[in-house]
Amino acid sequence: MMTDLYQSQRAMRQMRRQAMQRGVVAILDVGSSKIACLVLRFDGTGRLSEDNSIGSMAGQTGFRVIGAATTRSRGVQFGEVTAMQETERAIRTALQAAQKMADIRVDHVIACFSGANPRSYGLDAQVDLEGQLVTEAEIGRVLNACDVPDYGAGREVLHAQPVNFALDNRSGLIDPRGQLGQSLAVDMHMLTVDAVAIQNIVRCIKRCDLELAGIANSAYVSGVSALVEDEQELGAACIDMGGGTTSVSIFMKKHMIYADCVRMGGDHVTSDISMGLGVPASVAERIKTFNGGVHATGADDRDLIDIGGDTGDWEHDRRTVSRAELIGIMRPRVEEILEEVRVRLDAAGFEHMPSQQIVLTGGGSQIMGLDGLASRILGQRVRLGRPLRVHGLPQSATGPGFSSAVGLSLFAAHPQDEWWDFEIPVDTYAARPFKRAVRWFRDNW
Repeated sequence: MMTDLYQSQRAMRQMRRQAMQRGVVAILDVGSSKIACLVLRFDGTGRLSEDNSIGSMAGQTGFRVIGAATTRSRGVQFGEVTAMQETERAIRTALQAAQKMADIRVDHVIACFSGANPRSYGLDAQVDLEGQLVTEAEIGRVLNACDVPDYGAGREVLHAQPVNFALDNRSGLIDPRGQLGQSLAVDMHMLTVDAVAIQNIVRCIKRCDLELAGIANSAYVSGVSALVEDEQELGAACIDMGGGTTSVSIFMKKHMIYADCVRMGGDHVTSDISMGLGVPASVAERIKTFNGGVHATGADDRDLIDIGGDTGDWEHDRRTVSRAELIGIMRPRVEEILEEVRVRLDAAGFEHMPSQQIVLTGGGSQIMGLDGLASRILGQRVRLGRPLRVHGLPQSATGPGFSSAVGLSLFAAHPQDEWWDFEIPVDTYAARPFKRAVRWFRDNW
């Protein structure tokens, strides 16, 4: 089973290379409230393939956005596909609109999704070097020596990234290839998700007659675009509040070292308003967007919001609600989401990190006063984050709701090394017994 996945991930990498050579690829963020599609054109493919590192202006030399479209998501709940045909229709809609704007047909797509119960593992291993020189094969060997935990049936490894190498006693190496030493050690971050979620996304994309050239976790790619370089280096958490889920990722030394997800988001706030005020979801969404908040002041008792009914009889339907009442409905749910996020950060040992910056992003992060409430509940430095600027991105796609789509573009242009990028002797790989060994990254790291 693991071998199949290893092979299919390698096949996707191959697809990505083909897409790069053709020069265009579609980016698809499959969310619970919207499906966003960007079409990227790559110009400097030569410059990209030499070293796949994320530079200071991540990928700016590499691509520009030539098409962008979003459509209301259908058939996706809690970030997971629940109605295949609905989702397929929505993907086709977004893709066709983006292709039309770009005026080009796209065959390859790279997708991201949230939800699917992500679980993080810290793995490590050490091998003695045979020729004292670190080669590609030696890296494959040390990755292969990692004790893969028994992560359970019905789960798949979505990401497996070496986040730190140590050569003899020099730690903190990003890429030890070509260096000399006696022994090589690695720390690897592995993220597993429910297999069904991946299979559904893959099937959806196949049914749209597209080639899948990569798949990523939304929490990860949001962090890639919403955290600035210093935050990725020194340690920070990215909280992406979407419609159906709130994703959490933690970065350190430019690598993601933890990801998780809370099965609640902006849609839950909307449905609370809808039920609390007895209005349809569309009206609740509008009230939330234009009048919502989580921090009540004295003026909010007098600030009345018009919530019309829908019988068409204006006099009969005219109803108002005070902003204080609206906040009273919204705040408990937002607090609940943030409390859950806090549980995840505590589980990851976030308080032991040298820097504890928290960045809120995603469409749900636009609720007025959210940053203040978040810093009270999470007890840290909190800022609101928008995605990094990339060439050609239309103004409509620069908001926090596009952090994962933009992050996925950067991931497409500069993928980090993953386990399957290295030749791993498959015979040993398939037969090796899986031992349960999950240790968090070494404290001295």
